[in-house]
Amino acid sequence: MSTPPTTSVEPRHAPHHHAMDSAPAPQGATGLKAVLLPVVIVLAIGSIFVSVFLAAFHAPRPHDLPVGVVGTTQRLEQITGGLELGLPGGFEVKRYADENAARRALQDRKVYAAYVTGPGRSAELFHAGANGSSVTSTVTGAFSGVAKANGDRLTVRDIVPASAGDTRGMSVFYAGFGVVLAGFLFGMMTYQMAPRLEYRWRMASLAAFSVLAGVLVAVIAGSLGFAALPGPFLGIAGVIALMAAAVGSATMAFMRLFGRAGMSLAAVVLFTFGNSTSGGTLPTAYLPDWLHPFSEILPVGVGVRAVQGLSHFGNDGLTAGIVVLVTWILVAAALLFWRDALGSRRAAVD
Repeated sequence: MSTPPTTSVEPRHAPHHHAMDSAPAPQGATGLKAVLLPVVIVLAIGSIFVSVFLAAFHAPRPHDLPVGVVGTTQRLEQITGGLELGLPGGFEVKRYADENAARRALQDRKVYAAYVTGPGRSAELFHAGANGSSVTSTVTGAFSGVAKANGDRLTVRDIVPASAGDTRGMSVFYAGFGVVLAGFLFGMMTYQMAPRLEYRWRMASLAAFSVLAGVLVAVIAGSLGFAALPGPFLGIAGVIALMAAAVGSATMAFMRLFGRAGMSLAAVVLFTFGNSTSGGTLPTAYLPDWLHPFSEILPVGVGVRAVQGLSHFGNDGLTAGIVVLVTWILVAAALLFWRDALGSRRAAVD
């Protein structure tokens, strides 16, 4: 009896599921470095913040604050000497031909006060309440002392008053501070939440954030909200949008150029130095000499001056502010294109 041939059957294999390779989670610092590094970084940033703000505001006094005088050469010398005696180095005195010229200079913020001498011993002091209570206190105190020393009968007039919704002239500082904070958080979060987002879509996200930030701040602070910034809606919204884009793109550029350290650098440069030198609480003439240049090159300083100009002072600082803000945006966008778009193409070729 023959045994039937056996047929070997190949075992069936269960279908193989290919799992997508995922990048390993970053290891990060360990040991003593993990314990101490956050302490050192945060305390360093906090110390810089405290030091810079105290340097700017612990004992504010003007340095060459521009003021105007209308009067004879003899009266000009008397007033200049009195101001120098009361506050050495505090004022830069400019002479104007008549009251109208002095008034225009004050309205365009070429000067922060104007002392107009009249017949006999009468005199008027023009000032702009929109510059804030600290500036008002400085100029009225200084010129009242001069008038008393010279025997002048002084009348004080507020030519550019603060808006009803901003009686202390501080709203532009808070608006600028909020925009810098929002721009910093956006620049940080866009890479944390979407690290592989294409360059063009990241720029579209930046544009959407900036435009919406400008509109929201203009609505909240403008005539539709607190009536703190009485300038034209589109002008305020446009400048705020440029500020938001400049800070957001600069934060992204810091992070792409310097890695993890870029976030700390952005916080120090844009947040600490930017807000302390913005001119939102006091004019930049009150800053120490070493801080003064930051107000002319950082986004928040030029943006705040432009918003103040739109709101009260005949567009003072608007052109310079737009130029500086657009320059920040273009430089940051170019750096991001180099690191993100071109870097991705090189990686794909390799």
